[in-house]
Amino acid sequence: MSAEDILTGAIATRLTEPDCRKPIIVGLCGAQGSGKSTVSAALAARFERAVTFSIDDLYLGHAAREELARRVHPLLGTRGVPGTHDPMLGIRVLSAIARGQSVALPRFDKATDDRLPDHEWPIIEGDHELVIFEGWCVGARPQPVEELVEPVNRLEAEEDFDGRWRRFVNDALAGDYQKLFSCIDMLVVLAAPDWGTVLGWRIQQEHELRANSPDGTHLMNDSEVARFIGHYERLTRHILDEMPARADLVLHLDQNRDCVAIDTANGEHIRA
Repeated sequence: MSAEDILTGAIATRLTEPDCRKPIIVGLCGAQGSGKSTVSAALAARFERAVTFSIDDLYLGHAAREELARRVHPLLGTRGVPGTHDPMLGIRVLSAIARGQSVALPRFDKATDDRLPDHEWPIIEGDHELVIFEGWCVGARPQPVEELVEPVNRLEAEEDFDGRWRRFVNDALAGDYQKLFSCIDMLVVLAAPDWGTVLGWRIQQEHELRANSPDGTHLMNDSEVARFIGHYERLTRHILDEMPARADLVLHLDQNRDCVAIDTANGEHIRA
């Protein structure tokens, strides 16, 4: 059974519960390359009144991140980690959808590495039964401070040798991000087998982009991908260790992104 089929059944069941508050906000967490966008689009097509919303569209604009890089740490110029989003904007959007109001959905253009102007954001009408809020760190919790001491990779060892960047990221995650994630009614994890698989998925993505690009301009080689995804490694490892124990649904993926097992909130472990 596919991840889409499993989630469709679980969400449909939740929507029929007598005390279900609509719209239900499903937080879909998964590492880079795990198939979040594909799953989200498939779910949106299966429910009549559904909307998808990515945490990627909450990234701070280029100028704001450059200011963070200057004022706090150079690594914050790269989008991705907590501290490089606007979580309060996400709260306003999800709250408006929950109230059945029309709202403009933020849009971030990764090609220009900047947020689109407000007047280009699409407007969605109210009256939804399902919101799929997806992203690589959706629902994440901060690490204990003692776990921040040792670097987890070369990027941290060489470019964050004093731990200033990772402490800032962890503190940001402990703040308004937790208010944003408290909007979630149902937390779902697409759980990769391990960090090595995540790195392989991301390299595969770049190879596919290169194959489909006329000249390969602005694409990364394998070592550049490894450095880039190093920004995500610490929190991804923490999510894979910590989140499954409290998620409403865990879909365990194999290296081909097929769902091989399911863990439910009531402790069931089911082979898919």
